[in-house]
Amino acid sequence: MTPLLTGLMRRLIRRGRLKLITAGGRTFNIGDPGSPPVTIRLHDWRVSWDLLRNPQLKLGEAYMDGRLTVEQGDIADLLDLLTRNLGTGFGGGYLDWLARARFVLGHLAPSNRRGRSRRNVAHHYDLSGDLYRLFLDADRQYSCAFFERFDDTLEVAQSNKKKRIAAKLALRRGMRVLDIGSGWGGLGLYLAETHGAEVRGITLSGEQLDLARARAAGAGLVSRVHFSLEDYRETTGRFDRIVSVGMLEHVGVGNYDTYFRKIAALLADDGVALVHSIGRSDGPGVTNPWIEKYIFPGGYSPALSEVLPAVERAGLIVTDIEILRLHYAQTLKEWRRRFVANRDAARALYDERFCRMWEFYLAGAEMAFRWQGHVVFQLQVAKRLDALPFARDYMTPKPAPLNQASIAAVAASGSASCDAPAGRLATAVGRLMPS
Repeated sequence: MTPLLTGLMRRLIRRGRLKLITAGGRTFNIGDPGSPPVTIRLHDWRVSWDLLRNPQLKLGEAYMDGRLTVEQGDIADLLDLLTRNLGTGFGGGYLDWLARARFVLGHLAPSNRRGRSRRNVAHHYDLSGDLYRLFLDADRQYSCAFFERFDDTLEVAQSNKKKRIAAKLALRRGMRVLDIGSGWGGLGLYLAETHGAEVRGITLSGEQLDLARARAAGAGLVSRVHFSLEDYRETTGRFDRIVSVGMLEHVGVGNYDTYFRKIAALLADDGVALVHSIGRSDGPGVTNPWIEKYIFPGGYSPALSEVLPAVERAGLIVTDIEILRLHYAQTLKEWRRRFVANRDAARALYDERFCRMWEFYLAGAEMAFRWQGHVVFQLQVAKRLDALPFARDYMTPKPAPLNQASIAAVAASGSASCDAPAGRLATAVGRLMPS
């Protein structure tokens, strides 16, 4: 099997170099000889067969089980090498046929009915809360952050994301807001505390629900924020605003009409909804089989071409679409860095195999956004053309003006000295501007 595997790798890897050590000790150098290698070792002969038969599933399984190890570089380096060369393809030949078969079978499979949706959500989101504390920001934002500057911290970038969403909702005090897929409650609490909204958050995760309710009580917001364990299909009432972050990925292709018709039914006549979701820039696809099996069963990231017809059929008007390209790659990179730094604590919660699984997940997801056409879209919809301000500039959060103390701080830092170049002064002032 080794000649077949190395032949496949030689056809695939044109940029960078892979050093492959077989279970028998033979070494193969594949790719650009001038590049520093990523070195992997196969620990039994069956790994070669597994990788040939179903590489998208078996690579992750072999790494989890310790049958494939990375001896030079790390798993992120290996996945970066592979996905950089694959791009949005699958490797050509029989691998493309396997992908087409998964696409057909995936779109014929049963959609996420109520019971299945609850089980799928519990599989991932009902893990120990201590695990998520190891790599998320303090507010437990488990979705793409917004980096206004490349060197923003995760905390700043997640705050940017919440501000941006609130601005796009064009909130006014006292508005009734439905948060579909409310997670650990951070966004709902933010909208209530900073914009005076009356928030109802719904989730299918018991672990998330318990913490969200505790957070609302601790913040003294239980009179204005209510969280419940509820499927969106069962929700009733009328809302001025609806927000859904990281939820559409769990709805399922067969349920897009149901999802957007429900939003339309729940939305007031002058209401506005914002849907924030992972998406595909290269058209409809299929969920990676390893991700489907181990991380997000029932999950699927849609292309806009799959979503927009359902929006139109629901009688909703698309008022804005923004595509966030590399923001999630940067978010995942920081999550992975924090997870690796806290790996011993993660192992104490679960075991070594779980840690390798989580490393593979975070690294693989990051590379999907760097090289494989994954993006995040924020889709704003309304029932009426006049539901929002005439000009689009309301969507950008307004920074507070610099006060005299801030200006003095810039001057004291030395960046604003009389002979400082204008670019340095602008940078120093920019770093003091609220995000």
